[in-house]
Amino acid sequence: MIAALKGKVEYKEPTFVHVDVNGVVYEVFISLQTYSSLQENVFLHTVMVVREDAQLLYGFSTKAEKKLFERLIKISGVGPKVAMAICSTYTPSQFATVIGANDVAGIKRVPGIGPKSAGRILVELNGFDEELLQNSDTASSTSLAYAQAAEALEALGFKKEQISKALAQCQAEDTPTLVKEALKLLKTI
Repeated sequence: MIAALKGKVEYKEPTFVHVDVNGVVYEVFISLQTYSSLQENVFLHTVMVVREDAQLLYGFSTKAEKKLFERLIKISGVGPKVAMAICSTYTPSQFATVIGANDVAGIKRVPGIGPKSAGRILVELNGFDEELLQNSDTASSTSLAYAQAAEALEALGFKKEQISKALAQCQAEDTPTLVKEALKLLKTI
């Protein structure tokens, strides 16, 4: 089992990267979130998926994203491609907000997920949002900010589904700015 890779990026595309680890080059499939954080030297948390016809390596820049991926591929009907699509669409903290709000529309926004799959994912991940927020390492302050912003907006009378849609589109990383951005977006909904 390969738990992580530390090396130099030889080649990269939005969906995969070639990492040179002491002369051995690994092809690692990545999410768009991880792609945006790649540097010349990289450390990726990895998950190895062994199938009958292939051995595939999936890499993540944070432990929280890896944990989300591992949990998603355990759901019936959700394979690595769909799990990577979710990881590419949402950061772990944003996805935790979607789960917490029970936002089916937010999950259906991910390419390749229909209404039945979205419902199944929400049922299977019930309560996982809190675990995801607690175990988030580098994104913990951002996750806390999203959770606090969601709480504040809910106290103002907005529905959870509206809140998760608005917060998923926000770029800020601190609670006050997230609330301001979300309020601007909620005016248009």
